Amino acid sequence: MKYPIHFEKHSAAIEISELHSILDRFIEERAADAKRVLILPPDITRLHSRAGDISAYLYQKLKDRAIVHFLPALGTHVPMTPDQINRMFGPSVPLEAFFEHDWRNDVKVFGQISSGRMRELSEGKLDYAMDVAANKMLEEGDYDLIVSVGQIVPHEVIGMANYTKNVLIGTGGLDTINKSHFLGAVYGMERLMGRIDSPVRKALNEGFDAFLRHLPIEFILTVVGASEEGPRLQGIYCGAGEDTYIEAAKLSQQLNLDLLDKPIKKAVVYLDPEEFKTTWLGNKAIYRTRMAMADDGELIILAPELERFGEDLEIDALIRKFGYKTTDETLTAVKNYPELGGNLSAAAHLIHGTSDGRFTIRYCPGEGLTKDEIESVGFEYGSYETYAGKYDPHSLSDGWNSMPDGEEIFFVSNPALGLWSVKENFA
Repeated sequence: MKYPIHFEKHSAAIEISELHSILDRFIEERAADAKRVLILPPDITRLHSRAGDISAYLYQKLKDRAIVHFLPALGTHVPMTPDQINRMFGPSVPLEAFFEHDWRNDVKVFGQISSGRMRELSEGKLDYAMDVAANKMLEEGDYDLIVSVGQIVPHEVIGMANYTKNVLIGTGGLDTINKSHFLGAVYGMERLMGRIDSPVRKALNEGFDAFLRHLPIEFILTVVGASEEGPRLQGIYCGAGEDTYIEAAKLSQQLNLDLLDKPIKKAVVYLDPEEFKTTWLGNKAIYRTRMAMADDGELIILAPELERFGEDLEIDALIRKFGYKTTDETLTAVKNYPELGGNLSAAAHLIHGTSDGRFTIRYCPGEGLTKDEIESVGFEYGSYETYAGKYDPHSLSDGWNSMPDGEEIFFVSNPALGLWSVKENFA
């Protein structure tokens, strides 16, 4: 098996023996002499990525001959709890091997994307330089191998998640996160979601190539498809270059884009209580389905463990103050309110979470958020008990369902696993 390793199955799952064989080959090619290894996995919000299994296997194979540390690529997400670490990586990986990324204080700036280049990428809408930054451990930790592990899947900010994003956003800092997210928002989410290339992808790849290529970073990328038995690993790609990302992204487009013949009048999306506790994450239900929603349609989001809006408390306060208004209203607020203008990732998130009046968004939380709180940020409210009673997420099938009263709905059991659109958007 030659390196880089690009292994995929289009209609079946990769067997555990095949996965271990590929990882053994990766270790032979890239980690045979490593003495200090840093693994950059995703957090619990990518539970189904298989990154936890892969990272744990690498640890078990390397721990007796190398120091192995983990730095989950949190971005602005809250740190993982011990229970989450054990669930994702298993109890055999010690908690003391994990470090927490602090996006406000633990970052080193390696370089910049110039204001001229950002202006070009944004089609003239933005006029600022953007830091190319990552957690200082990557350079100061004296690692002779850094392994970035994660899932390629359609993404609202960059088009397709992971690769250089896992490093520069997942372990990045305030400036990079804010400005990259806002670049995607002003360019237009529906122009980039599910696309292999985008202005944000260009900015991050160019920054990584210019300023971080001297670091010993290798990527292990997964592609996870859906099946009746649940998520299944169908692609694994090991390499350092863009070709590894592109091949993984091509398979993700085949497996994770659900292109529909007709728009959805009523969609019901379920947010797994272990993965989704904030609208910061839960709004995947909105932007992953928006290109499939009919005008004047209704999106019902069943969110049993929703407890607040932002992962970060400062961002939570901004969401509560400014709400999910129209794109134009949010762009105006960015200009008029320095607190929002100084936190462009929050502004981008507000844009991602609006339907711009095209369809209704109804959030149905458990007891974590009240009706007043939900409505105060611009969503319609529904009781989880009432709506889950009518649209039972544990009995519905992914895709089109006919209800007992004849109503037709479209059900999504996990919005993190795909992107839904009418076919004409990808013609």
